[in-house]
Amino acid sequence: MGDFVTRVLAAAAALFLLPGAPAFAADDDGTEKVFVFKDSRITESSGLAVSPTHDGVYYTHNDSAAAPTFYAVDGRGRTRATFQIRGAEARDWEAMAATKDPATGRGVLWFADIGDNLDGAWPNVSIYKVTEPRTLRDATLPAIRYRFRYADGARNAEGVMINPVTGRLYVVSKEFAGSVYAAPKKLRSDKVNVLRKVGGAPIMATDAAYAPDGSSYVVRTYFSATLFKPSGETIAKVTMPDLKQAESIAYTADGKALLTGSEGPGSPVYRVPLPDRARPTATPSPSRAEEREESGSPVAAKADSGGGLTVTDVLIWLAAAAAAIGVITFLARRTR
Repeated sequence: MGDFVTRVLAAAAALFLLPGAPAFAADDDGTEKVFVFKDSRITESSGLAVSPTHDGVYYTHNDSAAAPTFYAVDGRGRTRATFQIRGAEARDWEAMAATKDPATGRGVLWFADIGDNLDGAWPNVSIYKVTEPRTLRDATLPAIRYRFRYADGARNAEGVMINPVTGRLYVVSKEFAGSVYAAPKKLRSDKVNVLRKVGGAPIMATDAAYAPDGSSYVVRTYFSATLFKPSGETIAKVTMPDLKQAESIAYTADGKALLTGSEGPGSPVYRVPLPDRARPTATPSPSRAEEREESGSPVAAKADSGGGLTVTDVLIWLAAAAAAIGVITFLARRTR
C-alpha cells in the first residue's frame, strides 16, 4: 500500500510539474522501440547497461527477491548468456553500470544492491564489481563486494553511475528530495565505504547513468529524465515514452541517445535521442576532472535547485497530496 501511495503522489505531482518544466520532446520518429525482452526469466528488469566491449549487447538484471543473476541480451531482445555472481547477495538489486578499465581495456560491470524500501532496514548496502566476460556463454563469475553506508543516515536508492573520466562512483537516492552521493575516490573491500551527499537529484529517481565520454549524466524518474553537466548544472529535461513502471536508464554506446526500460514480463527498451546541446563534446581530461574532485567540487556539488525541493515544490506536493488522498479515499470506498 505504501508503494502504491507513493506512486499516486508522484503521478499527481507530475500533473502539476510537467506543464511548466522545460523539456525536450523527441520527434514522432525520434523515439523508437529497440527490442522487447524475450526471456521469460526477465520479469523485473531494473538495471540496464550497454556492453563496453561486445557490440550490440545489453545487460540487465531483475529487481528484489531474485538470485544474483544478470543477462546478456542482443539487439532483438534474445538472451545470449546468463551469468551468476559467485558469493553475492541480492536483497534488492536496483541498478547497474558499465565502464571500461583504461589500463586493461576490459569491461567492468557494477551491480547495486542498494534498494531499501524501509529507509533504514539495512545497516549498509553493497555494490559488486565484476569483470566483463570475454565470451558470451553461461558462467559463474567472481566479484569484488564493496559495502557502503550514507554519512547522513540510511535511505532508499535506485541509481548508480560511474564517471568514466575519474572512475568515481555515485549513488542517487529515491526520495521526494533526492540526493547524489559520492563514494570515496578509492574503494575499500575490507571496510565500509562512506557515501557523502554532493548535490540534489530529481524527485523519486529510479535510475541514473553517466555518458560514455563523461560530458553529462542523466537521472531517470517515473515520468521523465533530466540531463546534467558534470558540474551538476541542468542541461535539459527529456520526455520519456509511456512505460508501465519506468526503472532503467543508460546511454547508447555513441552517447547520442538514451535507452530506457521498464519492469514486467516482456518489457520493452526504447531509444530516445538527446537534444543537440546534450550531444557528446570533447572529453574532459582526467587530470582536470580529478583536480575538481580533490578541491571538494565533485560531480553535482553545485547542483541547481532543480535537483531538490523549493518552496514552490513543497506547495505543489501539498496540493498533489491532497488530490492523491482524494483519489485513494474514493477508491477505498468503491472497493469496500
